[in-house]
Amino acid sequence: MSDLHFESHYVTVSTNPALFSGLKMKNEPLCTAPCPIARSLGRIGDSWSIIILRDAFSGFTRFDEFQKSTNVAPNILSRRLKELVEDGLLEKVCYSNTPPRYEYHLTERGRDFRPVLLALAQWGNRYFSPEGPQIQLVENATQRPVEAIMVDKTTGDPITPEKYTLVPGPAASPVIHYRHGYLQRKRAGDTGQKFLPQQHMGDHHDPEK
Repeated sequence: MSDLHFESHYVTVSTNPALFSGLKMKNEPLCTAPCPIARSLGRIGDSWSIIILRDAFSGFTRFDEFQKSTNVAPNILSRRLKELVEDGLLEKVCYSNTPPRYEYHLTERGRDFRPVLLALAQWGNRYFSPEGPQIQLVENATQRPVEAIMVDKTTGDPITPEKYTLVPGPAASPVIHYRHGYLQRKRAGDTGQKFLPQQHMGDHHDPEK
């Protein structure tokens, strides 16, 4: 049974390799940014990588399945699969030696992306599906539609902006601490301060330039 109950959703894209010959897939600056959200987006923030993960959760494992489901150009699909393997979200498994053929299976890191896909599905249904849900999360035993929410693992309380917030973690860089302090002061009513993150990244360029 499909893990997310996703059907095959086709997306049209040009298959002319010349249009993509110089396309850089991974956003290296984001991959090395101090923010974990930026680092995640640097690896899987492009639409095709997320669509491939969607299909992997649905149960697709082979190149031709991914290609027919998404209609993405084969050269783009090859590079995206390669990068998802390199980043540890997919595992390349040989299922035929003559000729060599491979499947792509979700790793633990890849399976941990499931809540993100569920959130995207619910958000898309809520705001961009005027015709009604094309896919939905259901309870397996009853097929009852359910809505997933994020909760505090310790208390079970829903994560709401009124009760929970992101703060600098133990390994936070100086710029993360600076951003947090700046926003705290702004929320407290300090409207005269200037946002100068460059001074906390070793970059003293004029922010107005």
